[in-house]
Amino acid sequence: MEGNKLILETRKIIIVEDEEDIREIIQYTLNREGYKAFSVGNGQDALQMIRETIPDLVLLDLMLPDLSGIDICRHLKSNLETEDIRIVMVTAKGTEADIVLGLSLGADDYVTKPFSPRELLERVKAVLRRSSSRNLKSSSKRVVKGPLDIDQERHEVRIEGRVVFFTATEFNLLFFLVTHPGIVFTRNQLLNQVMGENAFVVDRNVDVHIRSIRKKMGDHRSLLETIRGIGYRFFVEE
Repeated sequence: MEGNKLILETRKIIIVEDEEDIREIIQYTLNREGYKAFSVGNGQDALQMIRETIPDLVLLDLMLPDLSGIDICRHLKSNLETEDIRIVMVTAKGTEADIVLGLSLGADDYVTKPFSPRELLERVKAVLRRSSSRNLKSSSKRVVKGPLDIDQERHEVRIEGRVVFFTATEFNLLFFLVTHPGIVFTRNQLLNQVMGENAFVVDRNVDVHIRSIRKKMGDHRSLLETIRGIGYRFFVEE
């Protein structure tokens, strides 16, 4: 138990929320749980704090007075120094379009206002747990299938020798499918394997990521097959 507490205390979380009352409640909840929580009320200050702190996770409100949460998410995921930071989106709108866009940019999960501190805490724990699990599994694994050369240790994908960028979720989803060639997985199985059993997602989450992966695979997009009514599989002739 003490070991778990020490692990939690090393986790840094930045709360980006313009409503002071909500910001204080979240920060208090996370600090009480043993995390190192920092908070900020606008997008510009958030980006500066994130660059200086490099947190493990960002709780990101989508509605901010200056930059939008989507713009911040896009910025973080396009920067090598911040692309691996986990992001949980916080939205009062609850519209599927915003959620799907954020997930497609590389966000890990979302929570809709109003939410309970317990619900938020469970989401944070689930995302960080998935992150730890990925790190433990990243011990010099490499797979070469057809035109794809995927190096898990380097978090690098080469397609016909050319490096192609994939977000953390896209990378893990592609790596999982490629290392299980020919096997059909349902959306729920992929969510549990790649994103964790406690992921709270919209129905199209996996579809959004698969669509993004296929776009980046270009002429080789057909290697990710849709099995109608079931799910997806990776198939390449040996």
